[in-house]
Amino acid sequence: MKYHKPVLLKESVDGLDVKPEGVYVDVTFGGGGHSREILERLGPEGKLFAFDQDKDALENKIDDKRFTLINENFRFLKRFLRFYGVKQVDGILGDFGVSSHQFNEAERGFSTRFDARLDMRMNQGDKLSAYEVINEYDEEHLKKIFYAYADLKNAPKLARTIVSDRKNNPIETSEQLNELLKPLLFKGKENKILAQIYQAIRIEVNQEIEVLKEFLLQTEEVLKPGGRLSLISYHSLEDRLVKRYIRSGLFEGEPEKDMFGNISVPFKKVGGLIVPSKEEIQENNRARSAKLRVARKL
Repeated sequence: MKYHKPVLLKESVDGLDVKPEGVYVDVTFGGGGHSREILERLGPEGKLFAFDQDKDALENKIDDKRFTLINENFRFLKRFLRFYGVKQVDGILGDFGVSSHQFNEAERGFSTRFDARLDMRMNQGDKLSAYEVINEYDEEHLKKIFYAYADLKNAPKLARTIVSDRKNNPIETSEQLNELLKPLLFKGKENKILAQIYQAIRIEVNQEIEVLKEFLLQTEEVLKPGGRLSLISYHSLEDRLVKRYIRSGLFEGEPEKDMFGNISVPFKKVGGLIVPSKEEIQENNRARSAKLRVARKL
């Protein structure tokens, strides 16, 4: 698909174990690839709800009476399902990260390849953009972002350089930022490190870690017993949260034991970690870091 080629399409929808009469949610609609595959497996009585906060995704809306597209962030999963009279569903699919469309639209500012105004907002209605992060965050805050979201060892130097340079004039475009940081990038790894820097800024702009946590905490209540979670992550921060939540229902620490030494957890993992085949990665380079985890609600 031109807008966004779905990653691990068959594997992720297989993970839902779709029932023809079931109710399902695709929380990251994008180009609609996963949603179309779910609809293919649903019967006439089945229902599919999809979420996407990016208005561009609305152009991909599927004309099907079984389908409802909600132009909202999936952090509001429970609220908007309740609005449509749905309390529990049979399965939830999430394909996190940035769509090919968002990367390829130069003016969105997600890619290091294009010269564009610093933006990186998945929801164009949000106030916080990459411009504010780069030009208004203090040195300590920038350092924390580069450490936490990209594990960059030279985070202090990156933050100090940005704060020092913007005293003269604001840093407005990706090209300005790239040129400013170029002397700090390790030879032969410039593109990789720059991509990590952009990832850190993007995660901050879109509150991706907070959003993922809020979403995961709602899945236990929204899924029916026996319902499935099928979640695709692209960087270790996301995957770690997904893995820990499936294992223990927590993001840190261990679940409490009862007086008999037993623990109660909301999910049981289904199968092991699934990654794309070599063939899929050759066809779609953006699939290379994808990790799929599937779980069943107990």
